[in-house]
Amino acid sequence: MSAITDTVADLLTRLRNASRAGHRQVEIPASNVKIGIVKILAEERFIHGYQVFDDGLQGLIRVYLKYTSEREPALVQLERISRPGLRKYCGYRQIPRVRNGLGIAILSTNRGVMCDRDARRQKLGGELLCYAW
Repeated sequence: MSAITDTVADLLTRLRNASRAGHRQVEIPASNVKIGIVKILAEERFIHGYQVFDDGLQGLIRVYLKYTSEREPALVQLERISRPGLRKYCGYRQIPRVRNGLGIAILSTNRGVMCDRDARRQKLGGELLCYAW
């Protein structure tokens, strides 16, 4: 088994695949950045919720996925922006509006992982991790 170099992309891919396959939940190896991203997705109501478990290693995040009444995923698109090979940073004035405000941008700032609205409100820039809508 090879080591995963981009753990955030792995998180987004697991969420994308599980929601498209209609799974109720998905388990992901934990890290502070991943927990921050999942917490924002829960606050913005793209997922039902999550739990963090200690498995004796690095821990696990169990994410409970959300669907519409027609069984369509609530999380339509997850797009990785900043990658290990090409980091994308922006000041708070340059934070993009995703889908005219229907989506969110998730940033890693010096005060932790936060959504675009909170970063603009606190006048913080940072690394653009991903877009979700």
